[in-house]
Formats: sequence, structure tokens, C-alpha cells
Amino acid sequence: MLKSTGHAGGGCISEGQSYDTDHGRVFVKINHKSEAKLMFNGEMASLEAILKTETVKVPKPLKVIELDTGGCVFVMEHLDMKSLNKYSKQLGEQLADLHVHNKRRMDKQNKEQQTVGKGARQTETAPVEKYGFGVNTCCGYIAQENEWQSDWVLFYSQQRLQHQLNLVEKSYGDREARELWAKLQLKIPEFFTNVEIVPALLHGDLWGGNVAECADGPVIFDPASFYGHSEFELAIAGMFGGFNSSFYSAYHDKIPQAPGFAQRSQLYQLFHYLNHWNHFGGGYRGSSIRIMKNLLK
Repeated sequence: MLKSTGHAGGGCISEGQSYDTDHGRVFVKINHKSEAKLMFNGEMASLEAILKTETVKVPKPLKVIELDTGGCVFVMEHLDMKSLNKYSKQLGEQLADLHVHNKRRMDKQNKEQQTVGKGARQTETAPVEKYGFGVNTCCGYIAQENEWQSDWVLFYSQQRLQHQLNLVEKSYGDREARELWAKLQLKIPEFFTNVEIVPALLHGDLWGGNVAECADGPVIFDPASFYGHSEFELAIAGMFGGFNSSFYSAYHDKIPQAPGFAQRSQLYQLFHYLNHWNHFGGGYRGSSIRIMKNLLK
């Protein structure tokens, strides 16, 4: 039994609507694109992964259903959300907890292996030691290449930046972008000297439009998750605003900024500018080119 509640919401990618069912209120996202199934399966796996960490609230995913007419619907728990206001600090803390969750599991496993006689009792599920994700996820509607890699610098250069630049090349054949990238990709390893990176579960698309709060605390949604460098998460937050200083200071109390943070932040913003260029056109070309030039200085 479905009854519309009149609560509606939609981003630039999918339309959404809340319904009352016999099992409580649900939120249903509808997308008629051919990539909808890939997109929603990725989002469902992302929400499940974040949910398992028990660190930050996300809507519980329920089901992805294919439509006869093409496209897909994604059914999830309905949450009464309003814009993030009094729970900014708590979101900073919980996001940091999400990012260190995998490292804590690694440390726990190492400790167990060093304890004689305890070796047999492995942690529930083994921690993740590579970068990537078990399924494809989409940032917007563009699929991300999530094949597992043991080297973060390679993963980010090839499966994030190179992938986006290939799409730019295909659509625009932009010579300046091509020439800047040829130089920049050689320089990327320099931004990571003396930085220890442990795979962290990321939301992957954490801009102001994908965070909110419920009565009892903050909530994040519309994830494009993968295991990557925790700093990647903060790049898009810095581009479009929506996060105040209490969010950042609470986050960095738990995960202090490493040397070279500002430059890497630009490198991570580059992905999002390229992704926006590929989604929304040449209005984002200038920012993409500017960042590449800055990083080459």
C-alpha cells in the first residue's frame, strides 16, 4: 500500500518522493536513465557500508527495483531532515570516526595477531587494505572506476583524474587540458612525500546538499563511496561551502592536517571540477585549467 505524503525532493540527477507504506514511511528515488541501476546499486552498497560502521547516520537502504518502462527506483528509509545547523560539530566528529573506522579495525587485527593464542579469533570482517570499492559507484551519473589498487597515488591519478580527463578529451578534445595533464601526472607523487595514507571509507560526494540533520543528530546521504584518502572527502566541501568552522575544527581534532594538506586539497578539488565539466559543460573548464596550472607552479 503506497500513499504519497507530499514530501518531495530531487537533485539535478534523480527525482524523489516520500510515501507511507504498511511498513512505515519510505523515500523513493526515481531515475529513467539507462545507467540508473548501476547508479542506485552503487548508492545502496555505499549506504550499507557506511551503516555498518555505526559512525554517522544515513538513511537505511531497502531495495532497488527495475521499472518495466526502463530506469529504476530506489527505496530507502524516510528521514525527517532539515538543513544542517546545530549539529555541525557532531558531523565533524562523526565523519572523522567514519574515516578512522577502517584503521581502527586494522590496528585491532594487528594487536590480535600479536597476542599468542588469540590468532584464531579473527575480527568480524577483515579490514580493507586497498583503495577502491566492491562495486561501481557514481559521482553524479558518471561511474567511478573502483577496481582495487594497493597504491593510492596510482589509484587517484589513473582511476579518478585520468578517467575524467579521458571523458573531457572525448567530448571537447581540449588541447590545453591534455598538455597540462601530461606534465601534472608526473608531479603528483611529490604531493605525497612523507604522508601516511590508510584506506578510509569515504562518502565520496560530501557537498552541502548531501548533509542535513534530524532531531537527534546529523545525517549524510547520496553517497558515492569508496576506500580512499580521508583528505579527498573535504575537497568538495571546501568548493561549495555549507560547512562552518565548528565542523572543520571538530574533524581536525580527530584527524589533524598533514603537511602539504592545502596542495593536496587542490589536487582533490581537480577531480570534482573535471567531473562537473563532464556533467554540466564548459562553465567548469576555467577552474579545472586554473587548478592544473596552480599545481604545476
